[in-house]
Amino acid sequence: DGFYKPVDCMVLNPKAVSAAALYGEFNAMTAEWADGIVPTLVRQCVDQNNKTADRRQWIICDGPVDAIWIENMNTVLDDNKTLCLANSERIKLPASLHMMFEVQDLKVASPATVSRCGMVYMQQSNP
Repeated sequence: DGFYKPVDCMVLNPKAVSAAALYGEFNAMTAEWADGIVPTLVRQCVDQNNKTADRRQWIICDGPVDAIWIENMNTVLDDNKTLCLANSERIKLPASLHMMFEVQDLKVASPATVSRCGMVYMQQSNP
């Protein structure tokens, strides 16, 4: 069945690095753009998808939600599925790539972000 395919999981904690390390930044000395972790992973997934479409890719952001990093994901989460970078580059996500967020709460997530995501709530059980 074409629906069931192997999955490549890439897990990161977005709060463990700066926004520049996460999304990329311009080097003031060289005036060159350097990709961050997210665009690097997305490019790898695009390359993989171009080589073979028999796998799925998941980028899993496992860590607390922060208004700074999560708002930059809004264009990825909407119908466009496009990563927009600060250097004006736009990377279209392949259909095989899915973003997942494992978070404790959504206190600082905007309604715009929450409305773009499907939610699974796991209630904490007492032993």
